[in-house]
Amino acid sequence: MPETALKESLQDPDYFRLNSLFTVKDLFDAKVHYGHRDGSLNPKMKPFIYGSRLGHNIFDLDITAFHLRQALNFCAHIAFRDGIILFVNRNSQFTKIVEQTAEECQEFAHTRYWRNGTFTNSTYLFGAITRLPDMCIFLSTLNEVFEDHPGVTDSAKMNIPTIAVVDSNSNPNLVTYPIPGNDDSPSAIELYCQLFKQAILKGKQERLRILSKTE
Repeated sequence: MPETALKESLQDPDYFRLNSLFTVKDLFDAKVHYGHRDGSLNPKMKPFIYGSRLGHNIFDLDITAFHLRQALNFCAHIAFRDGIILFVNRNSQFTKIVEQTAEECQEFAHTRYWRNGTFTNSTYLFGAITRLPDMCIFLSTLNEVFEDHPGVTDSAKMNIPTIAVVDSNSNPNLVTYPIPGNDDSPSAIELYCQLFKQAILKGKQERLRILSKTE
């Protein structure tokens, strides 16, 4: 990859033109604003909450849009540099769409039980030197209802940057690019997957354009 192209991509805050992929209304229509019940609010999520309605936390979608655009931009940059991207989700309801999204991006997905050592002891676990992903996308930071996904912690231990949808009952602290929003609505998950796919493909397309121009 030419050095000039890398510098240009870093200097332009929206090099891949991702900011126009969605609007706040798109987030609202997909129910991204809808959090969990008031009593389950994680104190660390308070800065992202607009208020409460009918006993449920409501996300400030202006804040969500800001964080989502940052995450999409980072995602495109990883793809632009030919990095390995891993989609992670434990909710069986969304297994198909997550795996399909990863396949369409020619990337990878992990939607099953997370074995101890998957990242932290991969050489022993898989019996060979293994290249870990350059970034992980978590569609939810939870493994079960009240249990954090161990992949988030393992990624942090191995200095693997993460993007994660963080609902109102979750902890955003270990996530590199947290996206405050609904993590269990089908319409929200579909929107996230669509946006991540577009960001990855735009990054890869730009890489091919630069390489073909150089050749």
